[in-house]
Amino acid sequence: MLLSIHVKNFALIDEAELELGQGVQILTGETGAGKSILIDAVTAALGGKVSRDMVRRGADYALVELVFDVPEEDKQRALQEMDVPLEDDGMLIVSRRISAEGRSICKLNGMTTPLAMVRQATGLLIDIHGQHEHQSLLYKAKHLEILDEYIRSQTLQLRRELERSYDQYSSLKREASHFDLDEEARRREMDFCRYEIQELENARLQPGEEEELAARYRLMANARKIVEGINRVYQAVDSGVSDSAADRIGVAAREMSQVTEYDESLLDMQEQLYQIDGMLSDLSRQLSDYIEEMSFDPSELRQVEQRLDFIRGLQSKYGATYEDMMDYLEKKRARLEELEQYDQRKIRVQRELEEAEEELGSQCEELSMIRRTEALKLVESIRTALIDLNFLDVQVAMDCRRLPEYHKNGYDEVEFLISTNPGEECRPLGQVASGGELSRIMLAIKSVLADTDDIPTLIFDEIDTGISGRTAQKVAEKLSYIGRAHQVLCITHLAQIAAMADRHFLIEKGVSQGKTSTGVYQLDEDAAIDELARLTGGAHMTDTVYQHAKEMKELAKRTKNE
Repeated sequence: MLLSIHVKNFALIDEAELELGQGVQILTGETGAGKSILIDAVTAALGGKVSRDMVRRGADYALVELVFDVPEEDKQRALQEMDVPLEDDGMLIVSRRISAEGRSICKLNGMTTPLAMVRQATGLLIDIHGQHEHQSLLYKAKHLEILDEYIRSQTLQLRRELERSYDQYSSLKREASHFDLDEEARRREMDFCRYEIQELENARLQPGEEEELAARYRLMANARKIVEGINRVYQAVDSGVSDSAADRIGVAAREMSQVTEYDESLLDMQEQLYQIDGMLSDLSRQLSDYIEEMSFDPSELRQVEQRLDFIRGLQSKYGATYEDMMDYLEKKRARLEELEQYDQRKIRVQRELEEAEEELGSQCEELSMIRRTEALKLVESIRTALIDLNFLDVQVAMDCRRLPEYHKNGYDEVEFLISTNPGEECRPLGQVASGGELSRIMLAIKSVLADTDDIPTLIFDEIDTGISGRTAQKVAEKLSYIGRAHQVLCITHLAQIAAMADRHFLIEKGVSQGKTSTGVYQLDEDAAIDELARLTGGAHMTDTVYQHAKEMKELAKRTKNE
C-alpha cells in the first residue's frame, strides 16, 4: 500500500505531502488546479519519462518521494530477488530527484537504482490508469495482455516455459537458415577457407613481430644519418680532439687544481670538474663503441623490408594487429569445420528444430486452450461489470484467431467485441464504443482484474471522462467495490464519485507574491461536504445544494457498508 506522497519543486507544486490510507482516496479541484501534475509526479517517481521543464522555475531540483508498506511475503521475496533493499518493517521508499539541468537520480531505500529496476520493482506495487489509457483498448495487442493478466495465476509457469522454448526455436531457426549453400558454393568456400588458413599458418607470425621489424627497419634505413650524427657528437666531446669539450674540461680542472691550495672552499668545485671529466671520458668511449658496432649487411635490410611488407599485406586482409589475425584464423578454422561437417550439422539442426517446434507448438496449443476457455468467463465478468456501470443491454465476446507464426507469447491473436444496443451483432470496440464508453469499459476490465490482481494500489486519473448522472453513480460504486480489496487513488470532477472517498484531498492553485503555486489539502468531513457542494452547484452554494451534498455523502456511506 502507498502510505505517503511527497512532492517538492515539481511544476506548480512548491511542496505537498499526502498521507494516504486504505480504501478510496479522492482528489478534486478546479480545472487547471494541477491535479494531473500530482499524477505526473508519481509517474516520474515510478521511473516514467520526465522533462527538466518539470523542475519549478527558480529551483535547483525537483523531488518526488513515495513511501510503500509491503507486508506481503511474496512481494518481499520478489523484491529481494531483484536485489531491492527492504526495511525490517517492510517499508520501501522510492525517490527521484531531477536537477534543473535534466539529470535525475532514482533511489530505492536510499540505494541509487536504474530506472528499469525502479519500474520493475514498483510494478509489483502500483498501477496507474492514465487519462488516455482507455484508448489502448483500440489496439488488439492490449486485449491479449488483458486476457493473459486475467489468467496469469494459471499460466505463469507455462508462459515462462513457452518463452524459453520460443527463444530456443528462434535460435535454431536462425541457424537452420544458414544451411542454404549448394554443393558447388560450399566447395568454393571450403577451398577459400583452406587457402586463408594455410597462408596465415605458413606466415608463422609472432606476437610483436611487426613492431620489432618496423623499429629495426627504421634503424637500418637511417644508419648513415645516425653514424654521421654520432661522429659529430664524438668529435665534440672526445678528449683527443683539440678544443673539444673534454679538452676544455681538462684545462679547467688543471687550472682549478693550481688555486685550491690557496682556498680550500674551491675543493668541491674541483671535485665536480673531475666528475665531469670522467663522465665525458665514459661518453666518448660509448660513442666510439657505438660507431664501431654500427654496421649492417644491406641484404639484411632487404630481408627486413620484405618481411615487413609481407606482414603488412596480411594485416590489410586479416586484421590490423597480431591478435586480430589470430582471431580471424580461429574463425576460419571453425567455419571450415562447419563446412566439412555441413551435411551432418544440417541434419542435426533440422532435427532439433523440428523437436523444438513440436514442443513450442504443444505449449502454444495448451496456452491457447486455456485462453479460449477462460475468455468465456472473462467476457461474462466484463459484461456483468458493464451492466453495473449502466450499460443496460450489452453483449461482450472475444474473437480468438491463430496467427501464422509463433511468437514469444504464443500464436493467439484476440480481440474484444461488443454490442451496446439490442439486436446488433458484436463488433470491434473501435467501431462501436465512444470515448466515454471506452473509459467505462476499461474500468469494468480493471474491476474484473481486481479480483485476481495482487497489485495493492490502483490510480485512476479522470476515469469519469464523458459520463454523468446515473452512470457516474455506477462508476462510483464500482470504484468503491475495487477499494474493498485495493487502495484506490482517483482524480475526479464528479460529486457522485468524490462522495465515495475514504479520504478526500483538495488540490488548489493560488498566487502569492506574484508566484503561482498548487497546494494539496486533506479535507475533514465538513470540508469534504463543502467540496461536494461546489462540485454539484458550482458558484451557487445554496442550502439546497449543501443539503444535497450531505445526502450524497450519507448515501455513499450506506453503499460502502452494504
